[in-house]
Amino acid sequence: MKAKKDSRLARAGVSGYNKPKRTPSHPKKSHVVLARSGDTVKLIRFGQQGVSGAGKNPSTKKQKNRRRSFKARHAKNIAKGVLSAAYWANKVKW
Repeated sequence: MKAKKDSRLARAGVSGYNKPKRTPSHPKKSHVVLARSGDTVKLIRFGQQGVSGAGKNPSTKKQKNRRRSFKARHAKNIAKGVLSAAYWANKVKW
């Protein structure tokens, strides 16, 4: 018997669990993800709208410092794992 597809996936508009998606029409947050860790499923909105991170490959010293500062400032929350917004912001935006 095939398991019923989770309605939260369609409601959030994502293709699957732990698959972040851009949300350009959201007033505050830039991305959404339906995070799943074990049996726990949680809708997480993350990232400041209209602001890009320094990216995965910063070129200037300013961008490198900005990236380093973000990771240091949020290290404690990033370490919480898949069910934290900081984890996803770190993964997607930085």
